[in-house]
Amino acid sequence: MTRSSSSPLVRLPSLSSRLSRLSLRPLALAAVLAFGAATAMTASAQTAPYVATDGTLLSVSAESTAKRTPNIATVSTGVVTQAADANAAMRANAEQMAKVVAAIKAAGIAERDIQTSGINLNPQYRYQENQPPQITGYQANNNVNIVIRDISKVGKILDSLVATGANQINGPTFDLDDKDKDAAFDEARRGAIEKAQARAEMYAKTLGMKVRRIVSVSEGGRFAPPMPMPMMAMRMEKAGAAADTSVSPGENSLSMNLDVVFELGK
Repeated sequence: MTRSSSSPLVRLPSLSSRLSRLSLRPLALAAVLAFGAATAMTASAQTAPYVATDGTLLSVSAESTAKRTPNIATVSTGVVTQAADANAAMRANAEQMAKVVAAIKAAGIAERDIQTSGINLNPQYRYQENQPPQITGYQANNNVNIVIRDISKVGKILDSLVATGANQINGPTFDLDDKDKDAAFDEARRGAIEKAQARAEMYAKTLGMKVRRIVSVSEGGRFAPPMPMPMMAMRMEKAGAAADTSVSPGENSLSMNLDVVFELGK
């Protein structure tokens, strides 16, 4: 059989051209990697602070504390009931807790400041030697956290809760509202930066140099230690008067730590 003269000829790439293309691929890859490394180095160089050739970096940590009288108190209160069966324990608890919540609202505590913290129902056991534990009844527990925004009313509110059926109270713990807390931390920030600047001036003077500028400032952290739980004392306004719970809020300390980098020079 003869090949038709009109059939196209298929030309295969030569061996030399294929080898040439293969050899270019590693070179292209190396170029891409080199470009990426150069870009990364450029980005890194841009984030590094500029320091004059005759300058010296000084890193200083400083802390300052602002003190404030608390303006809010948080109290955990609730009801514990016991009964022979679980349903009776929960029903009794619900009835008594409803009175406590009503007293909380009557004291002027807003809905947003009342939060259920836990509802528990647990069996009560009797243990005897060489015998399995026996359930003797059930204990129901319902607790709420309340925020009291008028410190002067804390004692009276606690008394009213007990009078209406609350038989479990924990607290109070004292704090600042968000506005006053932010203002206190800003005061601590200003104090910390002033300390850092004074310390940098001391170092510069000792080294025979001057503070040129602040290179960076970062907050190392802020700290508001919890107030220890106060003792709630009972006082008598006058002979024969009902006892009134006395609560002292004391003072809260809020601290701020700053890390400041200065540039020193001649």
